[in-house]
Amino acid sequence: MFAAASHIALKGTARLGWLDALRGIGALAVVGEHLTTWAMPWLRPTAVNLGVYGVLVFFLVSGYIIPHSLERHGDVRTFWIGRAFRLYPLYLAVIGVTLALSPWIAVRDEVPRDGSAVAAHATMLLDVVGVGGVLNTMWTLSYEMVFYLLAAALFVLGVRDGRGVLPVLFAGVAAVTGAAWAAAPLSGAWLSWASLGVLAAGLGCVLAARAVRAASVTVGVVALGLLLLSSRVPWFGAAIVAVMFAGTAIRRWERGQGPLWPVVVAAVLVAATPAWALSAGWWWVRPPVWIATVVLAGVTFAAGMALRSRRVPAALTRLGVISYSLYLVHLPLLLVLMELVGEMRWAPTAAQVGVGVLVIALLLPLAWLSHRFVELPGQRLGRRLAARIGHGQG
Repeated sequence: MFAAASHIALKGTARLGWLDALRGIGALAVVGEHLTTWAMPWLRPTAVNLGVYGVLVFFLVSGYIIPHSLERHGDVRTFWIGRAFRLYPLYLAVIGVTLALSPWIAVRDEVPRDGSAVAAHATMLLDVVGVGGVLNTMWTLSYEMVFYLLAAALFVLGVRDGRGVLPVLFAGVAAVTGAAWAAAPLSGAWLSWASLGVLAAGLGCVLAARAVRAASVTVGVVALGLLLLSSRVPWFGAAIVAVMFAGTAIRRWERGQGPLWPVVVAAVLVAATPAWALSAGWWWVRPPVWIATVVLAGVTFAAGMALRSRRVPAALTRLGVISYSLYLVHLPLLLVLMELVGEMRWAPTAAQVGVGVLVIALLLPLAWLSHRFVELPGQRLGRRLAARIGHGQG
């Protein structure tokens, strides 16, 4: 998600600075949500959820850029190599660090203590197979991966959705599933293993250039089934995918390739679904908070687009470049510091502010280092492999 559009060149520009700025804002929002929750509760807003706001902004960015990236490459093999080498090096490194720190920060209870946890982490399909990640921020990667699988399947089928059907369709599915059931119809460790087997076989065929169309469609259908039948909260998963396809529809509208009204319809349905959803008891999907969060994310993305021709503050673009590191690295750092300093929620305000400043002072250079020495080498390796495949095709 936070690496979704990183370093993607678009016609005539090496980068789209406003997208970097949006990622920077989204990353800060997620960090702010966790920092204020544990260290400065008096600063935490309750009218919106900062973390979900940041995540929704990033999902809009993913939807805006990922289908274009597929169309630009024109090759699902190149696309998947790029995605794997952008996401997995840091993801695996953070998992390793978190497990190494487990004597000090306990592994979450939601993580199974058997091999199914390994299978679920291997595919990143954590939330959609009902498995908790070793860090609770990893749930978003599940829906990012589902979107990649769906986008690749649609690409090989030649579906470009110029009419904006997909965001409305998924928003409608969210509305219906929210009213239909309170929990996922399917559950169990077998889902982790089955999804690993299907994805390994399907993406293996894609990378080997064997039955690419059939393999891409198969894994896309499986991803769709998992999203609707085994996600922790199926309506929420469908709503997230609707948001991402709304980002795609916005881009097509911007290029004169489709209407904007489906985005509005999808946004209304997504915002309204918690009003009748059977599973909507947690505070940030209560209608007033959820609607405010969805609206704020939409307004932020619209503002970014409106200002896209203007000079973007360098600080925001730099935060956007390291946003994936900020997203994955901040939580282990925060958990370790909270373990060292102890409970902060009732500490003096000056102490809370001091801890907040310390977290940011440590996080920014740490995120830069992880970007520089983990993310970038992985990306360079991915580009070399993709280029080799391209030469082989030539």
